[in-house]
Amino acid sequence: MDKIIIENLEFIGTHGVFQEEKFLGQKFLVSVEMMTSTREAGKTGNLEKSTHYGMVADDIEKIFLSQSFDLIETCAEEIARMILINYPLVKEVKVKIKKPWAPIRKHFDFVAVEITRKWHKAYISLGSNMGNKKENLLKAIENIKNLKDTFVTKVSTILETEPYGYKDQDMFLNGCIEVKTLFTPQELLKELLEIEILMGRKRIIKWGPRIIDLDIILFDDEIINEENLVIPHPYMCDRIFVLEPLFEIAPYIIHPVKRSSIMELKNLLENK
Repeated sequence: MDKIIIENLEFIGTHGVFQEEKFLGQKFLVSVEMMTSTREAGKTGNLEKSTHYGMVADDIEKIFLSQSFDLIETCAEEIARMILINYPLVKEVKVKIKKPWAPIRKHFDFVAVEITRKWHKAYISLGSNMGNKKENLLKAIENIKNLKDTFVTKVSTILETEPYGYKDQDMFLNGCIEVKTLFTPQELLKELLEIEILMGRKRIIKWGPRIIDLDIILFDDEIINEENLVIPHPYMCDRIFVLEPLFEIAPYIIHPVKRSSIMELKNLLENK
């Protein structure tokens, strides 16, 4: 991936936890590396096909001087978010903030915080078999659209499917969406659980009736095995109501554990 780099923008700011830092101010140096493609801009000479580093520098200055941050970690997060939101050609950004006048009673060059942030692609399975099922799914999608720094980029057809596991319940409506987000997997999970609660989800019977069910199926090509979150979803390859709508919007995405495409996994399950 190509990069556009701005190195050591110098500002006098009032960031820090001590009152002296907020009152007197001190020097900071801000650097960013923006991962993007410069190919088309380089071939055509068209600035609109690139990211204008002068405008980025101005926007960094606005954030840096807009308020007094206790932590430069917070300032770095705000700068990274601004670049990713405002400059759509940038897929990933590295932000480094140096603090050469930090209150340390030692000889040093600088202290610094460096972070890397990027857009993530996630696939979320949706299901409902209580109340107005279609309305529930559409409402859940709207709630996801309203999440901060998250965009719904693809929506599958809504399918009617038989219940899985616990059979003594109504038919389900299921679908799948693709989202582009700045959330981490755990942050996205937290937001989805809050949407479920907001919509009245109650967990009474395992695999039982539910007004809404939202599961992260895939998140980039990450493999996660944590107490409250497993990605890829551990049961996705056994559930046609997951694979069919996922196949509709992402047939060639590769399962990072199985190393097979969604199309191949769907065909395998249907031929069992």
